[in-house]
Amino acid sequence: MTGGAVGASLSGIVLGVIGETLEDAGLTAAQAGVAESGIRFLAALAAIWFVGRLVFVPLVGRALDRRELDEHAKNPLLMLTRFGVGFLAFAVAFGFAGFGNFLVSMAGIAAAGALAIGLAMQDVISNFVAGVFIYTDKPFRIGDWIEWDNGDYSGVVEDISLRVTRVRTFDNELLTVPNSALTDGVLKNPVDADKLRLKFVFGIGYGDDIDRATEIIVEEAERHPDIMDDPAPSVRLTELGDSDVGLQSRFWISNPSRADFVRTRGEYVTAVKRRFDEEGIDIPYPVRTLEGGLRFESGDGQSVVQPAE
Repeated sequence: MTGGAVGASLSGIVLGVIGETLEDAGLTAAQAGVAESGIRFLAALAAIWFVGRLVFVPLVGRALDRRELDEHAKNPLLMLTRFGVGFLAFAVAFGFAGFGNFLVSMAGIAAAGALAIGLAMQDVISNFVAGVFIYTDKPFRIGDWIEWDNGDYSGVVEDISLRVTRVRTFDNELLTVPNSALTDGVLKNPVDADKLRLKFVFGIGYGDDIDRATEIIVEEAERHPDIMDDPAPSVRLTELGDSDVGLQSRFWISNPSRADFVRTRGEYVTAVKRRFDEEGIDIPYPVRTLEGGLRFESGDGQSVVQPAE
């Protein structure tokens, strides 16, 4: 036994090959023991982490692909897998370095810091729980067009994590939305079903033929290739305005998306407007009539009244 090993034994510190080498290099037994434990911890952590990320995580990804899971379900599961690999690597490295039982140590640390962490991370925890609900309830999926906050915000979902959801607006802006903002209020998902009903009100003059205008509105809906025949388009008289009669057209499109919604409605409304112009059906605009007279005063104080024409 070398002199360094004898000294380490007398001090109650058991050194391995790395520790003995460090002690021979001039460190004390205590310093060598700490350094050896740190090196063993980092080596084990790095080895398990890289093996897990390079082998285990890709295997889980391929398994999820074989089950044909969509991005909504696959991303959180891969995130949990990476977290599990990191936790396992930390636990094994903790024991390999001789620091004791990892779970017992973590229990003590968790008990000491739980209150402080809970108070400091209320919003984070709230968003995490909301992310779990989004994952389980599936109110929307990646690629869906959603609206929230009474329609003030809308866009296409690009990514869903356990804390935030990223939404791309139709102006190509990226919104990073806390998950709790999407679960605490009313959220509209127009494309959740396999079809979507659209409505548009056409205003015609009081002197125009309501039946003929209704026929034109229905005919143009039936001609459009992206408007469904079943359910059939329909028209209802819904408004009697100050200057027009409101005919509400109701029609359905299949496999809805934001692009389909805007394009189809625009093409349909344009076609109806052209038919109205061809057949002399007016789309009036509000007209204001001002009545009264003008009063002028001459230099001698006499008033001169000019009647309105």
